[in-house]
Amino acid sequence: METVGKGDFVEIEYTGKIKEGNIIFDTTDEKIAKENNLHNHDFSPAIICIGEEQILKGIDKNLEGKGIGKEYEFDIKPEDAFGKKNAKLIQLIPTAKFKQQRIEPMPGMQLNIDSMVGTVKTVSGGRTLVDFNHPLAGKELLYKVKINKKITDGEEKLRGYVNLALGTKDFEVTVENGNAKITLKNEIPKEIQERLIEKITELMPEVKKAEFSVK
Repeated sequence: METVGKGDFVEIEYTGKIKEGNIIFDTTDEKIAKENNLHNHDFSPAIICIGEEQILKGIDKNLEGKGIGKEYEFDIKPEDAFGKKNAKLIQLIPTAKFKQQRIEPMPGMQLNIDSMVGTVKTVSGGRTLVDFNHPLAGKELLYKVKINKKITDGEEKLRGYVNLALGTKDFEVTVENGNAKITLKNEIPKEIQERLIEKITELMPEVKKAEFSVK
């Protein structure tokens, strides 16, 4: 049985559950997504580079040494998922502050405050308790993961890597004679381009040089 290891590019399918309550919150399977009212999801398999933590740490480290074509179940602790709950990220804010902005805080509401997303926990006595932890912080997860295949094609590797790095599929790639070209719809900052070029040439031996351009 062929196995996969650090530095390998692989195509995977997965479904993730919150262990407490057995709630499915993440999947690459469209049928499962519809059954669980999950929207705004990408339902195609993901291409990742093992060891780069492009997905949850608990999945990434568990994939090493696993067999192609096999399905596995991983029990993931909070520290290898969305982290433990940090008490400092739970804050009491005067309710008047929200009302000045014409916001009526209600439990469960998500708010963006100073570029941080928080969830309202309680509203009482003129004060609102807001939790800025990730909604899945402190949760133990259960992931079913299937390794479909190892990716050997340079363009497929590059497309998969850029897709996860930028969170979009709105780009084109070519790899010819060691030269990689990534054509984007919108400009991205130079520092991000430089960091991505560094990673692409480090992780893909078939790419000697990479460049970004805008359509």
